[in-house]
Amino acid sequence: MIEGQPLPEPDEDSRPFWEGCRRGELLMQRCAACRRFRFYPRPMCPGCRSFDSTWEKVSGRGTVYSWIVAHKPVMPAFADRVPMVVVLVELEEDAGLRLVGQVRECANEDVRIGLPVEVVFESVADDVSLPQWRPRRG
Repeated sequence: MIEGQPLPEPDEDSRPFWEGCRRGELLMQRCAACRRFRFYPRPMCPGCRSFDSTWEKVSGRGTVYSWIVAHKPVMPAFADRVPMVVVLVELEEDAGLRLVGQVRECANEDVRIGLPVEVVFESVADDVSLPQWRPRRG
């Protein structure tokens, strides 16, 4: 665990996402009416306004949609991680389904838009794992 790292505080809407991450599963909220995935978790579908939703396991595969290299830590807890690459990943299940995370197992200079990646989970506390990314294997 990184000392002083901010941790997520699951609420009624996001709890299934964080519980899935803790188990090593990437779960996404999906509208039961229009079948659109959505992230961040929320009570109402931004597309059709339905309040009915399900949680579905997704592949955890996607591509880098955008990225930056952070050279200075925003918080002291991240000082030993800079420079670090932070990516916005578009999941293959839906062109609008995107998550932010750090890239692991990849040199900063090898990150590019379109890089195929897969999710990995970083345990940061006894009951919290964060989705991160690495170049896709195989």
